Amino acid sequence: MKSVAALLLVGMLILWTDLPAGNAWNCPVVLITCAMANPPNRCYIDQQCPRSKKCCDTFCGRKCISRPSSIPTFHV
Repeated sequence: MKSVAALLLVGMLILWTDLPAGNAWNCPVVLITCAMANPPNRCYIDQQCPRSKKCCDTFCGRKCISRPSSIPTFHV
């Protein structure tokens, strides 16, 4: 009985470590698209990106991008 409980505990811990940390964010909206017919994709799913990045549509194909800043910046 103890081995079953230990196995369940280990399974729950493994599932818990794969859950997002509560700071999930969405990919930015893409308003412009490139003229290339089939732009290259550098990723297809988030798991192909480093831990702090997501696989998102960009103006020309899918790429791993960092979380956008919450404060908009304007360049003059």
